[in-house]
Amino acid sequence: MTFIEIPDDSLFGLANLPYGVFSPPDGDPRVGVRVGDTVVDLAAALGDEVFAEPSLNAFMRQGRSRWVAVRERVAGLVTGDVPAEVLHPVDGVRMHLPFEVADYVDYYASEHHATNLGRIFRPDAAALMPNWKHLPVGYHGRAGTVLVSGSDIVRPNGQRKTPTEAAPTFGPSRRLDIEAELGFVVGTGSPLGEPVRTSDFAERVFGAVLVNDWSARDIQGWEAQPLGPYLGKSFATSVSAWVVPLLALEAARVPMPKQDPEVLPYLRETEDWGLDIEFAVEWNGHTVSRPPYREMYWSPAQMLAHMTVGGASSRTGDLYASGTVSGPERDRRGAFIEMSWNGQEPLEVGGAQRTFLEDGDEVVLTATAPGTDGARIGFGEVRGRVLPARPTA
Repeated sequence: MTFIEIPDDSLFGLANLPYGVFSPPDGDPRVGVRVGDTVVDLAAALGDEVFAEPSLNAFMRQGRSRWVAVRERVAGLVTGDVPAEVLHPVDGVRMHLPFEVADYVDYYASEHHATNLGRIFRPDAAALMPNWKHLPVGYHGRAGTVLVSGSDIVRPNGQRKTPTEAAPTFGPSRRLDIEAELGFVVGTGSPLGEPVRTSDFAERVFGAVLVNDWSARDIQGWEAQPLGPYLGKSFATSVSAWVVPLLALEAARVPMPKQDPEVLPYLRETEDWGLDIEFAVEWNGHTVSRPPYREMYWSPAQMLAHMTVGGASSRTGDLYASGTVSGPERDRRGAFIEMSWNGQEPLEVGGAQRTFLEDGDEVVLTATAPGTDGARIGFGEVRGRVLPARPTA
């Protein structure tokens, strides 16, 4: 039997207990919980085959009462002596995509981010489009290119056209960017034709992950009108390997910023689902920004309600992301297009002047939040390294 050591400064204490899917050195992928620097094999520790699955989907599908019960059982287990054979050092296992992604929706929920992009691209017009404060604007992404942290990102090819070019050209993106986001994972779906109310959010959503929505700004800018993002976004979206349960974020809940004008009834909330989560964006080992999630204009409960209000079903494993998390200052913005003001104001990164990503660059996103025990909890990281574009012929 072994007692799990949890360092005093660990972001993975008993207030967190995030879930992930890992492979031990001599075993198949299975569900584990992280405690300090240790991964607990839940199938072996709890004797429950639902955790022997290679994704969280089967467990998430069991619903909130089951999530609560398992969390309580795990908390009790890891505070005592634990069989050594169910424990693995976190640096000795391989992490996998923690859930099978059913659908992927990306929102545009930061007023700071939307305002900055409006000023960049429409300097002589209103920064926000007329609909922006009436509904959470979003688009459907590509579920099949959601990748786990640590996956390399191949620079995408596509059409791009600058204002000074007479015709589009084809080739590798020259304005590859990131978007620091928070993603929410649906645990229990909803039937076709039955909208999910904002008050049902905690019953439906299992947990949260970090998201890097990689973006080819030049490809996106040429193709996006009039139907929105396509190849400029579809090549890769990275998520953290650990899913922080919604149950672990109770102490992080804060009031939302005031919404004016008042939203329509289906978007009104009876509970506060703002979240006090602080991001950090690291570019080649240098922290360049600390975006604050608490300033997001639209809440995750409103996003889920809007996603289903037209009658669309939701499914276990649906992922929907917040869109870029940004604050009012340059060092609080969550995308390089904002930090560099579309390339006009380069950043200093390790002594070099930089605007967009170059081959070989590595970006790491992290985030922390208040935990119920007074300490902070962490989401792990989203790490990705840019590889050169591949030939198309």
